[in-house]
Amino acid sequence: MTFTLVLILLGALFILIIGISVIQQQKERAEAERRMELKRHRAIINETENVLSNTGLASFPSSVILVLYKRINEALEMSLTHLENQPQQADYQRRLVDIQAQITTLSSSPSQALAIENFRLPDNDKQILELVQMLKKLKAIVRAENNKGKLDPQVFAEAENRIDSYQLRINVESMLSRSRAANSLKQFGSSKQMVSKALATLQAIKAKTPNDPFISRKVEEAKELLEEIDSQQKQLNPQAIKTPKNDEDDIDMLFQPKKKW
Repeated sequence: MTFTLVLILLGALFILIIGISVIQQQKERAEAERRMELKRHRAIINETENVLSNTGLASFPSSVILVLYKRINEALEMSLTHLENQPQQADYQRRLVDIQAQITTLSSSPSQALAIENFRLPDNDKQILELVQMLKKLKAIVRAENNKGKLDPQVFAEAENRIDSYQLRINVESMLSRSRAANSLKQFGSSKQMVSKALATLQAIKAKTPNDPFISRKVEEAKELLEEIDSQQKQLNPQAIKTPKNDEDDIDMLFQPKKKW
């Protein structure tokens, strides 16, 4: 009888140990998932705040800036569902209040962006790099939010077009800069190739903003650069340029009004 009782007690103890172990594992799994979710939302907040801090390098309407604030707002709200009775809870609640105040302000007094034609590339190389990275991340965010059905089609289209226009302008500046660098190294073929790519990009810009003074200004720069390349190439090798067709004629043909058939 005693032996049977001992076996029953041992069995009960064994079951209790297993039960405690299962409960502990479930708690650890739940805690790991909580931390993983917090980490994911924190990454969203940090990425969006980084993009938001660099939007001053360009100009966007309040409708686009609101996309970023609302994304942070959602990530903060989701974070708070995993922070009950946690030390960080108060900090997240304060940040949420601040973000919601910003959303209210922007929504009640919407602003328009400066005309894309007034955009000027920063002189600082670090700022140019930050601008390029910001535009890339902003485009990804806008597309992700649109895929979730959170954006008005007009806001999405406006944001995409503006980002594309900025990126095209940066590409033109970059290609002309690389062309000058190649020319200084007497790499005339590469230099001319970069000018040609810049002109093709200018055509893309003209299709979106026909009256953009940026186009005429950069086409003039490209013409001057081609003349400089040809001049240096002739000095080093007078036989290098024999083509009867002038590069300027090609450029003029490229940008003249299209014929309607």
